[in-house]
Amino acid sequence: MSFSLIILAGGNSHRFRSNIGKPYQKIAGKSLIEINVDKARKIKAIKKVVLVYNRKDFKRVKSLKLKNIKLIIGGKNRQQSAFNALKYLIKNKGATKVLIHDVARPNFTLKLLNSIVKKMKSARAVIPKININDAVKQKIDSSLSEYILGKKRDSLFLTQTPQAFNLKEIYHLHRTNGAKYKDDDISLYMDLNKVKFIEGEKNNFKITDLSDFENLKNIYRSKQSVGIGFDVHRLAPKRKLYLAGLKIKSKLGTLGHSDGDPVLHAITDAILGACQMGDIGSMFSDKNKKFKNIRSNILLKKVLDQIKFKGYLLNNIDINIITQTPKIKNLKNKMIENIAELCEISKDKINIKGKTTEKLGVIGKEKAIACEVIASVVKYD
Repeated sequence: MSFSLIILAGGNSHRFRSNIGKPYQKIAGKSLIEINVDKARKIKAIKKVVLVYNRKDFKRVKSLKLKNIKLIIGGKNRQQSAFNALKYLIKNKGATKVLIHDVARPNFTLKLLNSIVKKMKSARAVIPKININDAVKQKIDSSLSEYILGKKRDSLFLTQTPQAFNLKEIYHLHRTNGAKYKDDDISLYMDLNKVKFIEGEKNNFKITDLSDFENLKNIYRSKQSVGIGFDVHRLAPKRKLYLAGLKIKSKLGTLGHSDGDPVLHAITDAILGACQMGDIGSMFSDKNKKFKNIRSNILLKKVLDQIKFKGYLLNNIDINIITQTPKIKNLKNKMIENIAELCEISKDKINIKGKTTEKLGVIGKEKAIACEVIASVVKYD
């Protein structure tokens, strides 16, 4: 059983009241689009992801550099946007099941998504829902003359996304009943036979305005952790010098089992510490010949892939490079750019400080170079 996933991000975000639309708002350096996509990629059953975007956001969506994602221009409303994506999937035969999801609900868990996928084995559609526990009132003729009580209230619930459907069926319903569309795709079903409603998640709330976004950021802050990294290498003549993944012109280079890049080594160690995943020495032993002279950016990428799989996002990095030579001031901007590209975070999430030891000790005598890093990560699932 294979699925396509449609992520709806084609709205105007009027109620959000920001120059940057909801889909492109960032938490821990990742836009809401990227957070949703990263989660989807952890589910093997999802073979294709279709992102529906607003035409006016073309430059923003392109700047995300999304890989293996089909981009579809949205319509005037949610129904038209969903239908545009469904038409593409019908024409390009592939998965027989489809998940339709609002980009403004990035805080669903993989547990919920897995449950939706599994329930589709015996259902026409699977819809997460939340029961209403608050008092519900209905305004009639300018007065609160009717209260929804007891069994009436028990029959009310709120639906969430992702919602799962048989592709051909939901496409047919959109094509024939699109005018009857209300707030989501399950509203097109007149017959709920074999439609499975499952328990949704309270934290899978929809971001409508800035206060909702602040609530989401608070949830992420509560899942933030910090790690410390440190590395030092001897300097020697006739050796290459790599700092922050850049080859630096220098009469002295570092001694090391790998390329001896103390900056990337310290960053890697800090990230591993923040994710409670040990240290660089245990993961890439200097006794292992396959790591001999390996570039440190390769090691860092391996770690970044592993933390993504575990549901972590790299939030920010603070770096002290301690050296008498070379001077870091003139290299700082290029280093930040390279680290940002390697770590897939924005440059404003990286800070570099060049420090000396005032010619004291082995570093001051240009016999060694050291780096210390503090990195923070956010657990997003």
